[in-house]
Amino acid sequence: MALKSEIFEQPSVLERLLASQKENIENIVRKLRQYDIWFLFLAARGTSDHAGIYAQYLWGANNQLPMALATPSLFSIYAKPPNLQNALVVGVSQSGQSPDIISVVEEGNRRGCPTLAITNTPSSPLAEVADFVIDIKAGKETAVAATKTYTAQLMAIAMFSAIMKQDTAQWSALARVPAWVQQVLMLDDAIAQSAQRYRYMDQCVVLGRGYNYATAYEWALKLKELTYVMADSYSSADFQHGPIAVVESGYPVLAVSPRGAVFDGMLKLIQRLANEYKAELLVVSNQEEALQLAQVSIAIPDDIPEWLTPLVSIVPAQLYCNYLALAKGYDTDAPRGLHKVTETL
Repeated sequence: MALKSEIFEQPSVLERLLASQKENIENIVRKLRQYDIWFLFLAARGTSDHAGIYAQYLWGANNQLPMALATPSLFSIYAKPPNLQNALVVGVSQSGQSPDIISVVEEGNRRGCPTLAITNTPSSPLAEVADFVIDIKAGKETAVAATKTYTAQLMAIAMFSAIMKQDTAQWSALARVPAWVQQVLMLDDAIAQSAQRYRYMDQCVVLGRGYNYATAYEWALKLKELTYVMADSYSSADFQHGPIAVVESGYPVLAVSPRGAVFDGMLKLIQRLANEYKAELLVVSNQEEALQLAQVSIAIPDDIPEWLTPLVSIVPAQLYCNYLALAKGYDTDAPRGLHKVTETL
């Protein structure tokens, strides 16, 4: 099974990326200091778009740089792009093939903006039009559902942030990510067993907030791609502004809630879902208060800084989706109607 194999490749992929791209990113950051950059403008689709959500939080919080997520159709279809003056324009794509993402970077070039591609294909059309390229070094990804390329994109974004900030302590934390991921992979058997509990599930919600808002989106996408479950992703704050009304006794709620600035708010919501709504809770966390409220709990390592938890918390979600798809009798390497490379305008 290619999907499971690629999930288990992630520690080595992340180690390779850390070792091979540090000098390149340092050179990129040094050259970018020559520009008057006020904000970052990032274009992506699908899984890569969720990496962009992570960048929106990390580059904003860690580097105090505002970041906008592009609306590619304004460039590729309407031909009415927004003003990109003083932007660093970033395209994120595993394949580097999507014409709409390329059109955003090309417009950045026309406006005289510096442009950056984050891709697994350094010879791709996206990489060719960008001024700077970060090769995520994930190797060939055979399974249709992206796993190792997603965590590698997150790592590239985190490396870029730490190098921009010139924070050696952050770099030391980055170096520990492969070991944290390996630790989570040791939960494989337990996650395989827990997935059986949900084999008849056909809908659910996935909750996260802050840095792990991206994790909620990516987990929900993997559920839809691999298991055909109608999974909706929400910020825990947005969820309470109406969508919580769908929850009744036994309704599946999957929550990513590690220690950090948003934990207390997430915990209050999980407590409400457990006690008031009697929801069926699956919780990924490194805090016992949250884990003990769940029917199924998945503990991630205790000492991960909040800004790096998305690189680790998505891994048990990937395993869960793999095993849930198998429990439902589906082919995890060939989801129906999907292709590895999707080119959109």
